[in-house]
Amino acid sequence: MNVAVLASGVGTNLQALLDRVHGRDDVHVVAVASDKPDARALERARAAGVPVGVFELAGFADRSARDRAMGDWLTERGVELVVLAGYMQLLSAAFLARFPAGVINVHPALLPAFPGLGAVEQALEYGVKVFGVTVHFVDEGVDTGPVILQRAISLPEARTEAEVLERLRPIEHELLPEAVRLIAGGAVRFDPENPRRVLLDRSGSP
Repeated sequence: MNVAVLASGVGTNLQALLDRVHGRDDVHVVAVASDKPDARALERARAAGVPVGVFELAGFADRSARDRAMGDWLTERGVELVVLAGYMQLLSAAFLARFPAGVINVHPALLPAFPGLGAVEQALEYGVKVFGVTVHFVDEGVDTGPVILQRAISLPEARTEAEVLERLRPIEHELLPEAVRLIAGGAVRFDPENPRRVLLDRSGSP
């Protein structure tokens, strides 16, 4: 399966994908795109020999034009799955339609709780003691797509966003590559009785 990664920042989740699934089990990261030309994620991709593209919103008439150009670039590279790994831009409905059930995201909360930006800050303000990570399909809503994988962690003494994110990051680095591996292996399917429910077949898991 040819995978593209969209990232806006440092790219630690991209690195996890490159280290754990790229070139294994027929998974190949064939493109990395960013909305920021100085994103560290692009350096990581170049170091791995993966083609990169920069699609700054300022360079296009609007978000739709940007997403159309980015979609064209990904399609030219035969991309089958798009992974959002710290990509801080909303994608247009037209972009998502080009990759039906083929865009996934990693989110630092146990969805459907605390969607959108500042998820950890929201959770801290609410006073929760259990945090977590969700990998989910992307639809036209904000973090509303069907959940693929989740993992919770109890952090009853957590007080700051940085502290929580530090504990969540290793979980992200495990769940996101695992989700890609499962999808590439045909182990993820939608429940015909409930299109918002994802069924996993882990029979082939090591």
